[in-house]
Order: sequence, then C-alpha cells, then structure tokens
Amino acid sequence: MPVYVYAVTLGDHPCRLDDVTGVGAGSAPLRTVPAGDLKAVVSDVNEEVGPRRRDLVAHQAVQDRLLEDGTPLPLQFGYTAPDDDAVRQVLKEQADLYLGALERVRGCVEYNVKASWDEEDILRRILEESPSARSLNEQIRAGTDDPRLALELGQYVADAVQQRHSDAAAGIIDTLVPLAREHAVHAPTGEDFLNLSLLVARGPDGEGALQIAHADLVADGGTGVDIRVAGPLPPYSFAG
Repeated sequence: MPVYVYAVTLGDHPCRLDDVTGVGAGSAPLRTVPAGDLKAVVSDVNEEVGPRRRDLVAHQAVQDRLLEDGTPLPLQFGYTAPDDDAVRQVLKEQADLYLGALERVRGCVEYNVKASWDEEDILRRILEESPSARSLNEQIRAGTDDPRLALELGQYVADAVQQRHSDAAAGIIDTLVPLAREHAVHAPTGEDFLNLSLLVARGPDGEGALQIAHADLVADGGTGVDIRVAGPLPPYSFAG
C-alpha cells in the first residue's frame, strides 16, 4: 500500500505521535519504518495527496511534534513511496547520507528571518536625504512639461530603494549569521527584501542570543525596517 513519508529520524527518537493524525481523507495513524540506525515516519494513503489546507496542517503538525524530542530531517510536503519496503530500502541505501544530515542538524532548529520596508517611509527618506531627488520631485509637482524628469526621478528612486534594501539586508545578515551554525539566503517574495534561514543551536547560546539580537534590531526603530523572526521550525532549509 502506498505510504506518505513525513521525516527521517535517528532510531532512538521517541516519535510520540499517538495523538497526531496523518494526511489524507482517512487520517491514517502514523507509524515508523525502522532500518538500522534510522527510521522513517509514515502513514498509509489510498489517494493522491494534494496541497489541501488540512493536509498541509497535518504534515506540519507531525514535524512540530517530532521537533519536540529531537531534530528530524523533515521531508517536503507530498513525498510518497510505494510501500514500507521501498522506504526501508532507501534508508538502507542512503544511510550514510541521512546519518550525516542528521548529525548536521543535531541539537539545532531553523529560524526564518524576513524583512520589509514601508514604501511610503522609504520614499520619504529618499526625498528628504537626496537633493537631486527632491529637486526633480519639486519640478514635477510644479507642472513641468518635460516628461524626462518623471522617468529620471523614477529611475533614481528605484536605484535608491534597491541600494537601501541591499544595505539593510547586509546589516541584518552581518548581525544574525554569526549566531547560527549555518545559514541560507532565499529569494524574497512580496514586499520583503530579505528571506534568511538560520540553523541555530537550541538553548541560550543559540536561540537566546538570536532573540536578543532580534530585539536589539527591532529597538533600532529609526531604520524604518520591519524585521520578523519565525521559529523554532524544523530544519527544512538544511535537511539536504
């Protein structure tokens, strides 16, 4: 029977999953497939699993529960295998790879950092701090007939916004990355100019230091940058 695979853990992980339900309409119970020093967390599925909200929530709930007792290797949503034997075979064939990856994230969790800058605030700052931009803006508001001025101002502002985003992102990265074991920079989406993942050690030296550093960055509210930190999370970005 097809199985849905949630994560790979070390063999001694307790996998306390009795009160967590799996994906799919039947909400099949979760179980583990052991293979040597590893085991996979799976549940039976009798249908194609799609990105429905209920299934996405169920997938994440399993990861969060596993994270409570040790760091797993979380699989991305939607991974299935033909049966338990197929899962066991992969665990055996790729044992060194999985064991190395689990050692890499042992004792750590992922934190995601995103940053954005209010558009009105950054435009106001550019006009206040740049005589060139301010002069162009004043000429346009005075009713100039030269269409080149609007294009020039638009390009100037776009370049200035990009530079400020780049400088702000570099400052955040320089502050937070030294607190992490590893980091990954992802392409930002929407209004964000930074999407940063950090692999952070559990406890005061890792998570605690990150929280303090984030609080210090937020306290520096004069920058106009909104910095959000989400976590602790399963280490999706570092699972390999």
